[in-house]
Amino acid sequence: MKKLLIPLVLLILILGLCILGFLWWNKNSQKVSDDTRQVDFLVVKGRSASQIGESLYQENLIKDPLAFKIYVQVSGKTAKFQSGQFRISPSYSLLEVVDTLMRPPAELWVTIPEGLRREEVIERFIKALEIKEAEAEAFREEFLSESESLEGFLFPDTYLFPRTVSAKTVVSRMRSTFDLKMKVLEKDLEASEFTLDEIVILASIVERETRTDEERPVVAGILMNRLDIDMGLQADATVQYAVASGSCRAGEECNWWPILTKDDLSINSPYNTYRFRGLPPDPIANPGLSSIKAALIPEETDYLYYLHDSDGSIHYAETLAEHNENVRRYIGK
Repeated sequence: MKKLLIPLVLLILILGLCILGFLWWNKNSQKVSDDTRQVDFLVVKGRSASQIGESLYQENLIKDPLAFKIYVQVSGKTAKFQSGQFRISPSYSLLEVVDTLMRPPAELWVTIPEGLRREEVIERFIKALEIKEAEAEAFREEFLSESESLEGFLFPDTYLFPRTVSAKTVVSRMRSTFDLKMKVLEKDLEASEFTLDEIVILASIVERETRTDEERPVVAGILMNRLDIDMGLQADATVQYAVASGSCRAGEECNWWPILTKDDLSINSPYNTYRFRGLPPDPIANPGLSSIKAALIPEETDYLYYLHDSDGSIHYAETLAEHNENVRRYIGK
């Protein structure tokens, strides 16, 4: 009798747990309310299922974050979430919420790194916003038209845009972001002997000529020293800009920052800072905040030369003889 009683008790316990589990799931997978309004819900790139579930719970879009986590893990949907902004209603069941997160988001993240030209920025948006090929050229043309005089002022950042956003709106947001970021540097700009346009031109060169935040103020100081003694800036990045401007077109496969040849260094362009002294007429790229800060507050230095070795380390020199020795030692030319 005892042998039969133990399995029976276990069976009853298992059955009881199954019933409780079913009741718990049935309760926590239901809609939160009958409110049919849609809420903008943001999924940040890299968020785990637990973090997403907790955010949904905090915004009163699901009843229980554990139920969300269990469901997406059991159904194998954890890795299928996209980052972006979704519109979710409190009237959605848990399954409807998850189904919504499986679809393409209403708004998408677009990350624009520092140091890109306008033509490169365009392509980042076309790719990130998943703009169809048939619509890409119109977007490209509008972006170029709206940003014609804004090279350098299209602030590199991570943006959230609707899929259907216009190029005009994108340009406007990037420029307004630049203005917002510059507010923290207003006093430094007022104290500078340079205009905002000149600072952005210098910052764009610093952005393309450097690799770390630490070296940017030093290189900015070197470029300032060259300007002070009426020496050519001799910045390869400005020549790259000139060469690419003459050989590349927006939307085409092209290297916008080509490796320079000796012939390139003699190109007849106001952006060729080997031939023409002073700043080029306009920025050559869109710099980030650290490069703008470096241009505004350059490090005082006696250096006049710099170069990067094959490992990316930078080496400075006060005289041409020292610089030539660095070239021999670190580049081997």
